[in-house]
Amino acid sequence: MAKIANGAAQGKRIEIWYQDEARIGQKNKITRRWAKRGSRPFAPHDQRTRSAYIFGAICPKLGKAAALIMPWCDTHAMTQHLAEISRHVADDAHAILIMDQAGWHMSNNLVVPANISIMPLPPKSPELNPVENLWLFMRENWLSNRIFKSYDDIIAHCCDAWRKLESQPWRIMSIGRRQWANGF
Repeated sequence: MAKIANGAAQGKRIEIWYQDEARIGQKNKITRRWAKRGSRPFAPHDQRTRSAYIFGAICPKLGKAAALIMPWCDTHAMTQHLAEISRHVADDAHAILIMDQAGWHMSNNLVVPANISIMPLPPKSPELNPVENLWLFMRENWLSNRIFKSYDDIIAHCCDAWRKLESQPWRIMSIGRRQWANGF
């Protein structure tokens, strides 16, 4: 269970959030495409290696999302992301943030806001985190089969994709629901 510091959630609603990171870059994935039978559709592929990370979190029950696009994946970036999630948690609520056990998630140097408690997923169980499905959806629909012109272009596409997702709370609710978490 989540460790809630000093009764921080006392008398507050609980919001269940899920968090993960995705690397998006010039060495991009090729996804399926519709094409005439017997043809080979063109799919651009880049060999350059610039990339950025989307730190994303969702609250499927409420259709809320919070993200930061960062150039690195470390404890400092995670601390900044926790602050961003904290701003999206309702004033009368406390967030339980469910995430994997990456080193930067469990670091003693991680600064966790008072309105968030962290609940780690079991090791090697990405199927329990709905944000993994979110990355798949975003790649298939908005981020794959393209060549990014520059690092700034990667950032712009990541921001655009996340804004599209935020504008569709029903999609967050649909992709983010987990059978095992329906009791929350």
